[in-house]
Amino acid sequence: MIIAAFAALLLGALSGCSAPTRAKVVSLEKPYKPAQTGARSSYHRVRKGDTLYTIAWRYGLDLSDLASWNNIRPPYTIFPGQSLRLSYPPKQAARPRPDNRPAPARPSAATAEVQPSAKTAAPQATVKPAVPAARPAVTEGYQERTELHWQWPTSGKLEQRFSNVDPSRKGIKISGSSGQQVVAAESGKVVYAGSGLIGYGRLIIIKHNKNYLSAYGHNRKLLVQEGAVVKKGEPLAEMGKNGDGRPTLHFEIRRNGTPVNPIKLLPRRR
Repeated sequence: MIIAAFAALLLGALSGCSAPTRAKVVSLEKPYKPAQTGARSSYHRVRKGDTLYTIAWRYGLDLSDLASWNNIRPPYTIFPGQSLRLSYPPKQAARPRPDNRPAPARPSAATAEVQPSAKTAAPQATVKPAVPAARPAVTEGYQERTELHWQWPTSGKLEQRFSNVDPSRKGIKISGSSGQQVVAAESGKVVYAGSGLIGYGRLIIIKHNKNYLSAYGHNRKLLVQEGAVVKKGEPLAEMGKNGDGRPTLHFEIRRNGTPVNPIKLLPRRR
């Protein structure tokens, strides 16, 4: 009987050792996101060939927001090595009071930083009280239009449609023949013409008004330069080949920095 009790006790101990506590398993089907410990500011270091337009385009930001966050005014000049903020500055200084009343007895941290004091360090550019929060806009050189009437930028078969969930399909792709004419889908000002954005080849970006931009990628030859004012239907470039070696135009429309479905704005094809 004693032997049986001892055997039962030994069996229980062994069974406890054979079933250790399982560690938490993280599924690899979805990207693992660790718990956020606090907001983190993100910056872009300006490189040779960058413009404020291409930086805003690369990160899907509105140009006016990007300029405002970094206190950059028209003509939006930036320099290699410059660090640009890519998000809304925390504790941004409040707008000046219209009645010039003194601040409350307990000012915020951002306000306290700009009070004159012999021991206070020089304030950063993002907390200057005189900086307005208005959204700047480029208007020189052409008349902005509030109402836009788009046209197709080229002829050909629609090879790829827009997708809200696939980041590789921020626009549409239209197939054609090498050297085929690419035209402005609406009147505006050329704010970028070059090949500095990876994945677009030779690219043209047109600003139509304070809200809308359009882009034309994978061109063989550019026919306009930055700063040119173009009319709707005016030739911009000659169609080139995409990464697969097929003659294709990549066309995008963005509103306030966000890609929108061009098909919803372009006229219906017959």
